[in-house]
Amino acid sequence: MDEEELQEIEELCSAATPGPWFVRILDDDSAMNLVAVSTTPGDDRARRWPEFDHGEIVAATLVQHPRYVDSGDERWDENAAFIAMAREAVPRLTAEIRRLRAALSDGAD
Repeated sequence: MDEEELQEIEELCSAATPGPWFVRILDDDSAMNLVAVSTTPGDDRARRWPEFDHGEIVAATLVQHPRYVDSGDERWDENAAFIAMAREAVPRLTAEIRRLRAALSDGAD
């Protein structure tokens, strides 16, 4: 990964909604089932709109009816968990790359 790619990743992280992000299982009369990534943690209950604030949702991995957000392999929960985890992990990974590069550079001098 070159410097330009690393900087592009950091810019995307900076531009995204601040974390942490959480997986939410939500329902509503229109969508029936919604697996989403949210800026607020949920509980173990499926919430129907208007019991949740749509402004807290940053991504959806399943909207069941009509089926207009879906994945072919039915890994909605896993995809939502990955998206939520990546919000915190990617900035830490880019910082670690920078730290390791600096250590290598210092060692080469």
